Amino acid sequence: MNTGSAMTVVVVGAGIVGASVAYHLSRLGVRVTIVEAGRVASGVTSTSFAWINTCCSGADPVAPLRAAAIADYRRLEAELPGVNVQWTGALTYGISPMPAACAKSAGVATVSCAEILALEPNLKHPPVQAVYAAEEGALNAVDVTWALIEGARGHGARLMEGNQVLGFTESADRVSGVRTSSGVIDADLVVLAAGTGITALMGSLGYSLALEASPAIYIRYRSPSRLVRGIVSNAAMEVRQGKDGSLLAAEDYLDDAVDNRPGAIALRAAGAIKSELHGVASLDVVEACVGLRPVPSDGAPLVGYVPGIGGVYVCVMHPGVTLAATVGRLVGAEIVSGVEAADLAACRLERFG
Repeated sequence: MNTGSAMTVVVVGAGIVGASVAYHLSRLGVRVTIVEAGRVASGVTSTSFAWINTCCSGADPVAPLRAAAIADYRRLEAELPGVNVQWTGALTYGISPMPAACAKSAGVATVSCAEILALEPNLKHPPVQAVYAAEEGALNAVDVTWALIEGARGHGARLMEGNQVLGFTESADRVSGVRTSSGVIDADLVVLAAGTGITALMGSLGYSLALEASPAIYIRYRSPSRLVRGIVSNAAMEVRQGKDGSLLAAEDYLDDAVDNRPGAIALRAAGAIKSELHGVASLDVVEACVGLRPVPSDGAPLVGYVPGIGGVYVCVMHPGVTLAATVGRLVGAEIVSGVEAADLAACRLERFG
């Protein structure tokens, strides 16, 4: 494959993952075309709680990727003026035991009840202790996606919104581009980074991708005052304050019963928040919607060349916001250099046979 400025790549999907891949490729001299069926960040990126969470409960096959997330987002803040992270820290308690490796991570500490109240004075029921990740933060995923897109454009990338990929073109027994609603786009490599949307595209190539659509509910409330200083995650609520003052919440999707539709969940969640926090005069639901998270069947990202199909590279994962900056950097370097990124070893498609 050609490298550097001679290489042409089509990135399918303009969510935060696709935007990061496009930015990191373009800054390495690759000629990138970003193809998006809808608008930039119009898919699951727009419904993300967008917590840069570097730990997870249970075994984590991609711990090195999570561990690099904070440094990579700080790098992007220095490179792109539109990347602005709220480095507020995150307080977690009453959910599941923190893995030992996370508890020992830099910037992560067990804090006492007094320390918890110093961090979050509006908590009505502070626990005896909690885990505080001082270096974690959150972002506006739509804004950051646009910043990455503009960064890619600054290095010559082309953005094509409202342009659906209908299939692929082939030459010499390999994929040589994409067929879109506005015509054919040739490329040395096609990177599929369109979340759950890539399942059908892979199916058209005769490849069954081990990817599931996992629904979650994203809620935005209008709040008269700033209720929390950082990210608070416990058994009753998962909330943070946006830069515009909105209170943002994430809730589990239950089913499609009337009582469990997003609006109903948002009202129940508001009641839980009021029982957990002082100073909640009112919480008006501004937005409540379901986002379909692309979750590989074993939980680890799917990143790499597709076995047996030349010219196609897959990049899909959950949590996309947490991992986007790091994975984008690694994918860009891997594609341009031809050297496999060791930190992506657990993400390869070959693990499914």
